[in-house]
Amino acid sequence: MTLLLMAAGRGSRYGKLKQFDGLGPKEEFLMEFSIYDALENGFDHIVVVTQKDNVSFLKDHLSSRIPETVALDVVAQELTDLPEGISFEGERAKPWGTAHAVWSARNVISGPFAVINADDYYGKQAYKNAADFIFKDPNNSSFGLVAYTLKDTLSEYGSVSRGVCKQNGTSLLSVEERIAIEQQHNKIVDTDSGIQFTGDELVSMNFWVCRPIIFDQIEQDFRSFLEKGENMEKGEVYLPFVIQAMLQAEKTAVEVIPSGSMWFGVTYADDKEKAMAQLKEMTSEGQYRSPLWN
Repeated sequence: MTLLLMAAGRGSRYGKLKQFDGLGPKEEFLMEFSIYDALENGFDHIVVVTQKDNVSFLKDHLSSRIPETVALDVVAQELTDLPEGISFEGERAKPWGTAHAVWSARNVISGPFAVINADDYYGKQAYKNAADFIFKDPNNSSFGLVAYTLKDTLSEYGSVSRGVCKQNGTSLLSVEERIAIEQQHNKIVDTDSGIQFTGDELVSMNFWVCRPIIFDQIEQDFRSFLEKGENMEKGEVYLPFVIQAMLQAEKTAVEVIPSGSMWFGVTYADDKEKAMAQLKEMTSEGQYRSPLWN
């Protein structure tokens, strides 16, 4: 089984490349805890998508730590990686988005794979639940969404964007993007739309279980985006939108998989201290070794 980590973001709100910030007790990157948890639950292939300038550094860093029996691929998400017959002559600073990040790994993935953000912590049980979903029927075409409880994913330091799940039982119907959710005293509100939440809603934290059929859909959607030529300086192709399009076209079904885990991330610079404290506490409790790798 493959775990794909998206680590090509620019970290504009955080202030620097948070994927390579040493948050663990021994300066481990947050993504190293994700890799560790995934390996404990049967994943044996790690793929990291990052900026071109960071490929060599990250490959050397991880290959010196993770077991030699684990396959490792570090690939670049490049603006020049476009569908055949398409060109882009404009100027752009940001990558093409999370769907394009996944598409960048199309040549190194051939089976079911989980996708996560490299700068989020998802918890051990989440990887077990994702692995169980894959093992249950490895040849199935269904996707999975490992979902978290909204109230457990908020930041004390500002609003957050969350995809709120709409379900029929365990089947995902849609993910509704809310871009400015924050805690206001005893209320949880999306200040953009004015919608209030109870906090018990399940939300997507970009932990997906995908099948290789997604690569063709991403290429199709990415091609359409480029051919339209709208907002080419900042527009992006997002993974949840691609999966939702597949869902609506009945090309796949998506099962909502409760994570059974805590989540935390480092959206803002002030989130760093809290994340470091949580990793230190879990290490002190024996959930992780220190140093993490032998």
